Amino acid sequence: MTKLNFYINGNWCEPLTSTQLLDVINPATEATFAEVCLANADDAEAAINAAANAFETWSQTSLQQRILKVEVFLAAYQKHYESMAKAITEEMGAPASMSYDIQTETGVGHTQAHLEYARTNLLDEPIGEYGQLFKEPIGVCVLITPWNWPINQIICKVIPALLAGCTMVLKPSELTPISAQLFAECIHEAGIPEGVFNMIHGTGAGIGDYMTSHPLVDMVSFTGSTRAGVEIAKSAAASVKRVSQELGGKSANIIFADADLSAQVELGVQACMLNSGQSCDAPTRMLVEASVYDQVAALALATVETITLGNPQQQGDHLGPVISQPHWHKVQGLIQVGIDEGATLLTGGVGKPQGFEQGYYVKPTLFGDVNNAMAIAQEEVFGPVLVLIPFADEAEAISIANDSPYGLGAYVSTQDMDKAHRVARQLRAGTVHINMADLEYCMPFGGYKQSGNGREYAGFGLHEFQEIKAIAGYR
Repeated sequence: MTKLNFYINGNWCEPLTSTQLLDVINPATEATFAEVCLANADDAEAAINAAANAFETWSQTSLQQRILKVEVFLAAYQKHYESMAKAITEEMGAPASMSYDIQTETGVGHTQAHLEYARTNLLDEPIGEYGQLFKEPIGVCVLITPWNWPINQIICKVIPALLAGCTMVLKPSELTPISAQLFAECIHEAGIPEGVFNMIHGTGAGIGDYMTSHPLVDMVSFTGSTRAGVEIAKSAAASVKRVSQELGGKSANIIFADADLSAQVELGVQACMLNSGQSCDAPTRMLVEASVYDQVAALALATVETITLGNPQQQGDHLGPVISQPHWHKVQGLIQVGIDEGATLLTGGVGKPQGFEQGYYVKPTLFGDVNNAMAIAQEEVFGPVLVLIPFADEAEAISIANDSPYGLGAYVSTQDMDKAHRVARQLRAGTVHINMADLEYCMPFGGYKQSGNGREYAGFGLHEFQEIKAIAGYR
C-alpha cells in the first residue's frame, strides 16, 4: 500500500497535524491500491507560505532561466512517460492505449507549446513614443485540478505559471493523486527551486475555501464543476484575486443534412464516448436536421453498438469505467431521468453492463427524440450518454445550441463551408470544431457563460498568469 504525502518547499513531507487518509480506488476493480494523506489548514498554510517566500527570488529570474528549467522538466517527464500512463490507467480507469497515446501525450504537447510561445512572445517591449511594456508574474497561485484529464490540467496550469515567474500550490484531485505524485517527482528532478512548486492533497470541502480566500494568494486557477467554481469565485472575491476557471459543458454537435453523414456521425459518437464520456467539452447533444434525422439516428445507433467495454490494463479502443461509485450513481440517475422524461432509449440504459458487474462501468447509452428542455439535454451527465435532438433549419439549430447555461465547446458538420463559418460565428462557445477538426496545442481552451472565464493553452494560458505594467517615460 502506497501512502502519498505532500511536496512542500522542495521536500516530501507528512502532514503537520492532520491524520486523515483517503483510499485511492481502482475504478475497474473497486480495489484500494493506495492511501492519500488529506491536508488541513496547517498544511495549506505551510505550502502557501513556502510559495510566498519563494516568489521574490523566482519572479526575478530571467525568462531564459525559467525556460531552461521547464526544458529539464520535460526531459524528466518523458523519462517517466510510461509510468505516468500506467498511473492514469490505474487511478481513473482510462484504457492503456488511451492513457499512453492521448492522456499522457498531452503533457508533452502542452509543455512544448508553452515553451515555443514563451521563447518568442514573453519579452518586454516598447509601447508608444516613450513607454515600455513589462509582463510580470501575478504572484502566488493556487491551482486546483480535476480527475478526468489529470495530467493535462496539471501541465496546463503549472507550466505556464512557472514560465511566467509565479510560485504556486497545486491541489490535484484526491481521486487521481498518483499522476500528480509522479508530476511532482519530475519537478523535483528538474531542480525547480524550493518553494516555487508545492503540492498538497486534500478535498475541496476540507481546504478549498482556506486556500482560495488566503490573503497571500494572488490568483486561483480552477478546473472542475460549475457548482464548485461558483463557490471559489465567492471565496476569492473578498480580496479581489484573479480567478481563471474552466468549468462544465453541454456541447452541441450540429449535423446538417449536407454533411458527410456516415463519417461525421461516427466521429461525433466516438468523441462523445471518449474517456467514458468524462470530458467537459464532449459533444453530448447531437442536433440533427429533421430531413435526415432517421438516417442519423440509425448511424448513431450502429456506431454506439460497436463500442465495447474492457479491462483498462489491456490495449485497445474499448471504454473503461467511470471514476467512482458516487459518480456511477449520478450517471445512472440521469439516465433514469431521461427515460422518465419520455426520451426514446435507443440503446444502453441503467444498470451494470453484462459481464462487468465489478467496476464502475456504464452502458454506452443513446437517447432519441429528445427536446432541449429535458434534463438530459441541459445537465452535464459526464458519462457515455448521447442525446439526439432534431431541428428544422439553420436558425433553429443555432437557437438550440445556444440554449444552454454552458458555452465550452460546439461542433458543426456540413460540406458547405460558408454555412459552417456563418454558424460557427453565431455559436456562444469558446471553441467550435468544424467537421470534427481537432483542437491544436497552440489554440485557446475555455468557455462562455457558466463554462468559466479565462483561457488555457500556450500563449493564452501564459498570459493568465501575468500582470501588464506600462512605464511612461521609460525611453
